[in-house]
Amino acid sequence: TSSDYRLKTDVQPMTGAADRVKLLKPCNFEWIVDGTRVDGFLAHEAQEVVPESVVGTKDAMRDEEYEVTPATDTEAAVMGTRSVPDLQGIDQSKLVPLLTATIQELIARIEALEGE
Repeated sequence: TSSDYRLKTDVQPMTGAADRVKLLKPCNFEWIVDGTRVDGFLAHEAQEVVPESVVGTKDAMRDEEYEVTPATDTEAAVMGTRSVPDLQGIDQSKLVPLLTATIQELIARIEALEGE
């Protein structure tokens, strides 16, 4: 991922990170494909807080061509179209700046309470 400062403009410090983090809904879930349990996010929920972390649209569908009847020596395959889920994806690395800014905000609050 490119991150050189020369590629950026209008750089501003992040503010209100802790408030945004409170809106995230981390959860533990089971993957349908293999039953493994992991911690993570539901993409459409994370998209509400950190839109740049998610690709795709909640509940989106796409058309997919499939073979209804296989080809034979004398006839071509019969093809059909069906609607299938167009699944969302999440890039959890896009959450790191928000989490880092939140930690910094919390450190500042702790230091202020401790009188440092």
